[in-house]
Amino acid sequence: MERYRTRSPRYGPRQDRPGRPRHPVPSQSGRGARAEPVRAARPSGQRRPAPARGPAPAPAPTAGGLPKPRLTGRGSGLFCAVVMFLLGLLCATLFAASLTAYGVLFLPVCALTALWVRPGDLMTAPVVVPIAFAVGLLPVADAEGGTGGTLMSLVTALATQAGWLYGGTLIAGLIVIVRRIRLQHRRRTAGVRPPV
Repeated sequence: MERYRTRSPRYGPRQDRPGRPRHPVPSQSGRGARAEPVRAARPSGQRRPAPARGPAPAPAPTAGGLPKPRLTGRGSGLFCAVVMFLLGLLCATLFAASLTAYGVLFLPVCALTALWVRPGDLMTAPVVVPIAFAVGLLPVADAEGGTGGTLMSLVTALATQAGWLYGGTLIAGLIVIVRRIRLQHRRRTAGVRPPV
């Protein structure tokens, strides 16, 4: 009577584990043969986690454009007076003390003063502009006869160049009014009550 040889549980069929593909088990010819381990394949839909990234670098400041300093009331007056005095020296040296050239250069200085003054001191810009115009006339006016001659030349220059003085003051006043209106509109939009 023949006896059938039972297979050892060691070499029995493998149970599939989750996450591993099924591979055919090679037939065992003897006890000494061992099955090679099968590596689990990564599912096709699963991806490696992306490495953690740090915060994005801040963008570089763009070049160009006018700077936007905020001058106080005194700062705007000092700025306008110093610039006009230097322009007066320039006109006296290069343009033979031309009052017309001085008046033309006065207009952009008025605009910059009104643009650069801070919102709390907007009303000082139209006040400091005429004072700076008179300060800048000192090097331009013809000084003859000491202090009295200098004062007479200054008064004469102010009288003859009143158009440039009024024009610069008007430009500064208009810029201040526009900035004031825009400031109030922003405050109303934001729901902030403007200070009395």
